Amino acid sequence: MRLRARCAALLFCLGLAVPAFSAPPPAAPPPAVAEPAAEDVAPKVTEYRLPADKLRKAEGLYRTRTVLYVGETAYGIILLLLLLRLKIASRYRALAERASRRRFVQALVFVPLLMLTMDFLSLPLSLYGHGLSVEYGLSVQRWGSWFGDWAKGELMGLIVSTLLVWGLYAILRRCPRRWWLYGWAAMVPVIVFFIFITPVVIDPMFNTFESLEARRPVLVEQIERVVARGGMTIPRSRMYEMAASEKVTTYNAYVTGLGASKRVVVWDNTSRDLTIPQTLFVFGHEMGHYVLNHIWKLVGFSILGLLVCLFLAHLSLGAMLARWGEAWGVRDLADWASLPALFLVFSLFGLLTQPISAGLSRHFEHQADIYGLEVLHGLVPDSSQAAAGAFQKLGEKGLAYPDPNPFFVAWTYDHPPLKDRVKFAAEYQPWSEGKATVYIK
Repeated sequence: MRLRARCAALLFCLGLAVPAFSAPPPAAPPPAVAEPAAEDVAPKVTEYRLPADKLRKAEGLYRTRTVLYVGETAYGIILLLLLLRLKIASRYRALAERASRRRFVQALVFVPLLMLTMDFLSLPLSLYGHGLSVEYGLSVQRWGSWFGDWAKGELMGLIVSTLLVWGLYAILRRCPRRWWLYGWAAMVPVIVFFIFITPVVIDPMFNTFESLEARRPVLVEQIERVVARGGMTIPRSRMYEMAASEKVTTYNAYVTGLGASKRVVVWDNTSRDLTIPQTLFVFGHEMGHYVLNHIWKLVGFSILGLLVCLFLAHLSLGAMLARWGEAWGVRDLADWASLPALFLVFSLFGLLTQPISAGLSRHFEHQADIYGLEVLHGLVPDSSQAAAGAFQKLGEKGLAYPDPNPFFVAWTYDHPPLKDRVKFAAEYQPWSEGKATVYIK
């Protein structure tokens, strides 16, 4: 669970993947995994298909989630407008000012009141979303555990939000013309700090992590062959297995952290249910993110977006408050009560730029798919089938709908549709056509 929505609005590049560090390539590629016996060979996967019963469930889930996404987006914007129009924010500001003349104490009163109001009013949608996952068999997390995670996320969000808002408004009061620039400069190290501590401080609060070597020693040995094939060095101490099966039934793996905190994480569902070649592809894909420095590219893009968003807020909030400030009970931009208006600008900016960020993410995911296919070639009998089989299982377990609306994909999907990924994986074999590979030479 990430920090709550308001922290995400101010730090919307938290939780990104991490880059890799490179090492000289090995002198020669390691030997391939032995061919399986004929009777163990599964049918070739050439396209993404679901059985009729799962297809019906996947379509129902897809349509429900589409409506839920639209509803949540509209509800979030309407909620912010209501907080302003009903003068709830200005009333909380008045309570904070009556509590103390010190700005930090006012922040301790105002920010938690506003955030808790927003979170509790949004709680029914969160409850419905979890109930939907349980109904479709994607989650096994009991409500007590879910509420425990929600409460921990809420507490963390309140602490971080209070400090961020207090600092930002202190800058805004002292530098009313350049607050957007100085505020951005102050946030950059905060963003990097949170990306660094997330895997070692925040993630363990919500999930259990164990050494992958201790849990899956055979898998680690195979992973090291993939690492060597890519000319990399990833110590075993940086490989972890997450006990995802305590909460979900789906498959995943990821890379996270920076510097001393960076690591590779494989969900226990993945390493348990997928074959070793399929798991190796999943790892190879994540190593692709590691090697291709996607973290730094995404962080750079997000930091640039944050700068643009703050500048747009600087340009637009003055006009907004000049027109509606009196009706909202907001005195000026430095007034605590202007915070929902700032969130509104962030929300609209995020909505309008979502196709750009989603498209960039899909591009990086496609690059990582290519890397995973290439780094696995020569280590398993058929890297294309390892990848296609992994995608097929991922889609079946996660009930991924095969034919999502292209507009919805372009606007919201941060990964290419599984139908496209399976087709690409099954057909990508440049080595058999005498063509050059992209990443692994």
